Amino acid sequence: MKNRAGFTLIELMMVIAIIAVLAAIAIPMYGSYKDRTNVQKAVSDIAEMSTLIDHYYTENREYPATLADAGVGNKLDPWGHPYQYLNITTQTGKGNLRKDKALNPLNTDFDLYSMGKDGVTQLQITQKDARDDVIRINDGQFIGLASDF
Repeated sequence: MKNRAGFTLIELMMVIAIIAVLAAIAIPMYGSYKDRTNVQKAVSDIAEMSTLIDHYYTENREYPATLADAGVGNKLDPWGHPYQYLNITTQTGKGNLRKDKALNPLNTDFDLYSMGKDGVTQLQITQKDARDDVIRINDGQFIGLASDF
């Protein structure tokens, strides 16, 4: 029998199995990392936009009617959805306001949030469709995931 150099079928199958196990571990970790990065980007964007809206208020003594009035009208969140804004000071009643689990409004000045990864939201932040929203609460004292509030 001749001495042949190369891999046997069993050796190749073992290498493929090891690669598959490593991929099965790495792919979910990358997805989780990407989700956390997107949330942090949305938090940063909301904080920046809040500052611009407050600056608009300082100059005009009223909050802007739209994000475009504050100079950030075309800004998209990391998932490709437009940021949501509502000037609370011009609203009558509490029907359109974002609310906590006790149905209290989250802010007294304006609502500013991202609809999150799924692009769907609800007015009450404890609802399933709102848990992944990145929101501004207590007039800017908290900015983060609705599920963390």
